[in-house]
Amino acid sequence: VGGLTGIYLAAFPVDWQVHDSYFVVAHFHYTLFGGVVFAIFAGLFYWWPKMFGRLLDERLGKWQFWILFVSFNVTFFPQHLLGLEGMPRRVYTYSHESWEGYNMTSTIGSYVMGIALLLFLWNVVRTTRRGPRVGNDPWQADTLEWYTTSPPPPHNFDSVPYVTSARPLHDLRQRLREANATRRIS
Repeated sequence: VGGLTGIYLAAFPVDWQVHDSYFVVAHFHYTLFGGVVFAIFAGLFYWWPKMFGRLLDERLGKWQFWILFVSFNVTFFPQHLLGLEGMPRRVYTYSHESWEGYNMTSTIGSYVMGIALLLFLWNVVRTTRRGPRVGNDPWQADTLEWYTTSPPPPHNFDSVPYVTSARPLHDLRQRLREANATRRIS
């Protein structure tokens, strides 16, 4: 939605009408929060086993994602409507009673978003205390960083691995499968 509202803001007549309004606030937060925060959480869930040797709870992660996704939209979508109705940004109070419902909806959404963030913190604490330990490569990834132990030692590898492609672990697993198949035939 943030990218789509950017198209409207690029058009002078629309930008002239909604400039310095809550529409711009909503556009900014949809773009940054939607594009950055969700990517940060995805990266944390992916890299957590490599950094700490434990897997975050997937069920809690799914709950956190959906609560965050819904509350993110409940928080920022009404701000588009407020901007279209002319509510200026950077105000601590507002004169129109018609804005009250949208602002309350946005406030409730932000509190629920806070609950989703607390759910992530709970997942981290719970995982740190008693989360399942995982091997070096819980995702069956193809790249070299998953070849070393989890968490990795400061120097990564005792000796530099010989790499012949962009997917060295895929190649290694393929060679092991071929070697096992050859042994079965013999």
